[in-house]
Amino acid sequence: MLASCGGVPLLPSQPNPAAPPGVPAPPGALPSSEALPADTAPLPPPITQGKSRWVPVRWQELPGFNDDALHEAWNAWLKSCERPVPPWTALCPQVRQLAIATPVEQRAWMLQTLRPHRVEPLQAGDAGLLTAYYEPVMDASRQPTARHRVPLYRPPADLAQRKPWFTRQEMEALPEAQAALRGREIVWLADPIDALVLQIQGSGRMRITEPDGRQVTVRLAYAGTNDQPYRSVGTWLLRQGLVRDASWPGIKAWVQANPGRVQEMLWSNPRMVFFREEPLDGLAAQLGPRGAQGVALTPGRSIAVDKDSIPYGAPVWLASPGPAANLQRLVLAQDTGSAIVGAVRADYFMGWGAEAGELAGRLKQPLKLWVLWPR
Repeated sequence: MLASCGGVPLLPSQPNPAAPPGVPAPPGALPSSEALPADTAPLPPPITQGKSRWVPVRWQELPGFNDDALHEAWNAWLKSCERPVPPWTALCPQVRQLAIATPVEQRAWMLQTLRPHRVEPLQAGDAGLLTAYYEPVMDASRQPTARHRVPLYRPPADLAQRKPWFTRQEMEALPEAQAALRGREIVWLADPIDALVLQIQGSGRMRITEPDGRQVTVRLAYAGTNDQPYRSVGTWLLRQGLVRDASWPGIKAWVQANPGRVQEMLWSNPRMVFFREEPLDGLAAQLGPRGAQGVALTPGRSIAVDKDSIPYGAPVWLASPGPAANLQRLVLAQDTGSAIVGAVRADYFMGWGAEAGELAGRLKQPLKLWVLWPR
C-alpha cells in the first residue's frame, strides 16, 4: 500500500525479497535475486562537481534498483524535461518516448544510456542526511479579524534594491519596514507558528472564505526572502534549555505554555519568506508547488538538493534506511533550500496536508545518493 494524502502517493512500502509466495512484485520489477546485466567496461575517473565528488560505479551497487516502480518516477522526470538543461536537452525526447514504455524497457534504457555515480563529500566525515518537507493546508482570511491576525506578505516593492532587507523583528518594530509592507498582505492566519511553518516549507494551500461567501483554495508559492540568515527556533529553544523536544508538537506545546515569549522565539529567526498567490484548480491541485528548477514537484519523487553538488533536473538514486521509511528509489533533483547544504544532503517532498506533515516531521535519517549521468 502507499501512504497518501489527497490521493497522492507519499511513502511506499518497499518490496520484501523474503515475502511469502503470492505477494506480487511491483509492475515490471525484476526478481530481487536476478542479477543485473554484466557491466565489465572500465570505469571512468571520478568527477568533481562543486562541493561533491562523483565516483562512477556499477549498477549492481544501487540497492533495490531492480525493485522500484520506475513509472512513478517517470512522471517527475517528464516534469524536469519541461525545462531541460544540458546534457538532458538531448536525452529528454527519449525520456518522453519512454513514458509509455514498460518498466522493463525503462530500466533497460537507463542501463544502456546512463552511468551511476556515487556522490561523496569532498571533506571526509560529512555524513549523509535525509529530511523531508511538505505543503501545509491551512485556513486563512482575506481580511484581518479578531482571530486572524498574522499576515503573509507579497514581496515588498524595494526588495531587490535593499539587500538584506529588514529582519523579522525590524518588520514588526520599525515604522519604515511597516510602511513598506502596508498593502502587501495576501491573507491572514490565526497562528504565528503556522505562519512560521509555512515560511519554512516554502509554500502552502490556503482555504479561504471570500467576502461573498465562496469557499476557495489557493496556493501561496515562494516568491523570495528578506535575504537574512535562517535560524532554527527549535535550536534556539534547546540552547535556552526551554525544551527537550524541538519537534513541531514540542514547540507548539511550549508556545501554549509560554504565550508571553512567543515573539522572542520568532525573532530568534531573522529570515522572512514572501509569497505570491496562485490558483489551485484542475491539474494544479494534483501537483506540488514549483521547485527551484521551475517545475511542479511530484510527491515521493522530487527532492531538494544542494545545487552546487547536484544540478537541477538530474535523476538520482536515493537509499535511506531508517525508522520512518526504508527508501530505495529513483528521484529527481528539482528543488533546493537554505538548510540543504552538503554533498550527500536531500529534502524529500512528501506532498500536502496533515498526513504529509506528520511523515515529514519524523523523517530524519542516514542517506546515500547516486547521480545517474549520461555515459
